[in-house]
Amino acid sequence: GFVYDSRNNLQMRGLVVLLISKAAGPSTADLSFQHNMVSGIYSSQRSLAEITELIHTAFLVHRGIVNIGELKSCDGPLKDMQFGNKMAVLSGDFLLANACTSLAQLQNTKVVELISSAIGDLVQGIYYENSRLSEENCLTDDIGISTWKEQVFLSHSALLAKSCQAAMELAKHSAEMQDMAFQYGKHMSMSHKLHSDLQPFVKESSNDTVVFSLNSAPAVLHQEFLGREAWIKQIKE
Repeated sequence: GFVYDSRNNLQMRGLVVLLISKAAGPSTADLSFQHNMVSGIYSSQRSLAEITELIHTAFLVHRGIVNIGELKSCDGPLKDMQFGNKMAVLSGDFLLANACTSLAQLQNTKVVELISSAIGDLVQGIYYENSRLSEENCLTDDIGISTWKEQVFLSHSALLAKSCQAAMELAKHSAEMQDMAFQYGKHMSMSHKLHSDLQPFVKESSNDTVVFSLNSAPAVLHQEFLGREAWIKQIKE
């Protein structure tokens, strides 16, 4: 319910960064900055939460770009779609530029490196997703659950995982604490993706045929359980 209320994806990434910062508290190694804390959270951690949400929003805007080549005449005027695409590119870039400016103001090179690598992971993950869109209803490559995890990490988990780690770095926590925060962010995002992948299979009342991807977690797990050949045979039936 906290992450998804069945109608809207809540702005949970920034909130998770704030909550994990509050849960970890100040570092025992660095007591000099505690006067900067408000409600148990450093101001730099608040800025990081905003940056995380800003990057996520920028990529949501970029995901709204329409493939002009696949448009039909009933979809609306081509000029409107082209204008919409230009606005989506510019708006997403504007948000990313603001996020990068705020990131530089944190004056922590490790945090800049972490969040920059998360942006790179997102680009790679979305590129992979888009290359699969045209094959949504075709038989896909033989991927196991480990490959699914790698792909989902790039497109869904990297930003939250690395933001949680960066929040610990800003508070000067140990490498062990940073790794725990990274794992928490990673697994929370993955469970969110698993939940959404599961929905087409568990919805009770739906007259329409629910479209699902053969790259979704239940399909991939079922393939591992059955074996590739038996799986393909079932799908064809």
